[in-house]
Amino acid sequence: MSYTVENLEKSMAKLTITVSAEDFETAMEKSWNKNKKSISLQGFRRGKAPRKMVEKLYGPEVFYEDAANFAIPDAYEEAAKECGLDIVSRPEIDVVEIEKGKEFVFTATVAVKPEVTLGEYKGIEIEKKEVKVMAADVNAEIDRVREQNSRMITVDNRGIKKDDTAVIDFEGFVDGEPFQGGKGEDYSLVIGSHSFIDTFEDQLIGKKTGDEVEVNVTFPEEYHEASLKGKPALFKVKVKEIKKKELPKLDDEFASEVSEFETLKEYKASVKKTLTERRKEEAKREKEAGVVEKVVENITVDIPEPMVDEQVQQMVQEFAGRIQQQGIALEQYMQMTGMTPDALMAQMKPEAEKRIKTRLTLEAVVKEEKIKATAKDIEKEIENMASMYQMEVDKVKEMIGETEKEQLSMDVAVQKAVDFLVKQSVETAPKKEEKAEEDK
Repeated sequence: MSYTVENLEKSMAKLTITVSAEDFETAMEKSWNKNKKSISLQGFRRGKAPRKMVEKLYGPEVFYEDAANFAIPDAYEEAAKECGLDIVSRPEIDVVEIEKGKEFVFTATVAVKPEVTLGEYKGIEIEKKEVKVMAADVNAEIDRVREQNSRMITVDNRGIKKDDTAVIDFEGFVDGEPFQGGKGEDYSLVIGSHSFIDTFEDQLIGKKTGDEVEVNVTFPEEYHEASLKGKPALFKVKVKEIKKKELPKLDDEFASEVSEFETLKEYKASVKKTLTERRKEEAKREKEAGVVEKVVENITVDIPEPMVDEQVQQMVQEFAGRIQQQGIALEQYMQMTGMTPDALMAQMKPEAEKRIKTRLTLEAVVKEEKIKATAKDIEKEIENMASMYQMEVDKVKEMIGETEKEQLSMDVAVQKAVDFLVKQSVETAPKKEEKAEEDK
């Protein structure tokens, strides 16, 4: 295998890779072995005809496609390692010369990591964010915990109110005929959740257990089922049960049940402390993001389109993994939302570009400031990984190869670059309008 490199515009490069005639013959033999069982030749059992006779009858070209597919991966991988380019995209392959008994030549066009010219990155001004936790914040957090510990109780002495849960049987009719998906039994409907169309929930307010109600609604024009779009519908509804949410009483007993503290006063103090620490951490992250964003705005870089496409594909896979954890396949999501693959990728493209610019910027700061990850940094990171995946540290070390270790080292250095930029930044006082708003 031999290769040449041609640098193209916009951080692209073309590798012209030549596979020796001997190696291409090996690929042709692999192609023959793959396909011979499906080849019939008069006078021979299927798969038993000699290769030379098959090539004479059909031409050696019948094996070229698979032979190329056998030859290209290893040759490209070897050339990519040797050429010294920092390749950041999948190769676009084009066959240049392919003929039995001769060298096989193909090109691989790739994106390479672009050069970044840093602008101003030290002394970035960032507005200081005051961390305050008010009594209302503490009460809101405690109310959230009360909601989590609430219970549903049945109501018999009144009609349905907003925020009640009505247990209902229902059946829907359009033009006097029932329609598919329009029937349900023992359905728990939270009044005010707007999970049912139009004014369905509003028309149940005031109704009591045992009431049978006719609810008139109109399907929206953008409804997912085409046959129901814009159609008026009648639902026959029976109220079977009314439930309301009962929150636990706010007292010492509640505090002792949901925390390690015996009194409500102690619990409130603990909640305030936790909220303060959380907001300090949020403020720290916001400051980091703000400083980095301003540094990114000051750079000059020309990002190759295939690099963005690669990042988008990775983000789609991450998104698919997240919704898969919720029991939804990507194909189902597409059907439910009407989203197309192209639309999803277009939606993710701006964030993909932002991620790439941010990473390139921080790596440029690492290079400029000669920031390095120490052995102690790497050890700590591996310990964190072991804790996250509930594995022994030695087992994690066994799983990490040289490539992964280099990536881990760069990740640590990049985070150090963030810390460096924040330390070099200058905090400014909040704007007068915002401070006045806080003082109200």
